[in-house]
Amino acid sequence: MKPDDKSLFLDAMQDVQPLKRCTDIHWQPARNTRDKKQIDIDQLDNFLTTGYLDVVPLAEPLAFQREGVQHGVMDKLRAGKYPREASLSLLRLPVEQCRQQLYTFIRRAERDGLRNLIVVHGKGREAESHANIVRSYLARWLTEFDAVQAFCAAQPHHGGSGACYVALRKSSDARLETRERHAKRSR
Repeated sequence: MKPDDKSLFLDAMQDVQPLKRCTDIHWQPARNTRDKKQIDIDQLDNFLTTGYLDVVPLAEPLAFQREGVQHGVMDKLRAGKYPREASLSLLRLPVEQCRQQLYTFIRRAERDGLRNLIVVHGKGREAESHANIVRSYLARWLTEFDAVQAFCAAQPHHGGSGACYVALRKSSDARLETRERHAKRSR
């Protein structure tokens, strides 16, 4: 503010008196105070669907195995013998947020070369409970990823039927490294 502007303002406000205990005035909050959301570019490619859902019965454990996955690998996965490299909790989240977080989680794990994950979805006592709806969507969504080789219910100490182990396929670098390691042993 320039010195001339300040003196003009003070002259104009000279006879103004502040309001005392005025309960009639209610200040309205400023409009558009919400932060503008950034568009998550990763979600533009999200192919996971939330359409019609066949609810998986509570008694039926989550399990999936792609063709070519050895039974020994599946047994080890079921027993929780693989070290968990990352985990995701979907507890009490809306279905849409679960979909977005799962997509980001699997893509990031793929990019980072992780193989063994755990996803906690929660337990529901009733077939139509939110936890069982998320569980049913999870069973469908995980099969839609080409990178997911297998998944199954977790061990009780890792969440039991409220969580599942997920096995991702090896990255091309990891396959090459394994091939080289086994080639050295055969010489």
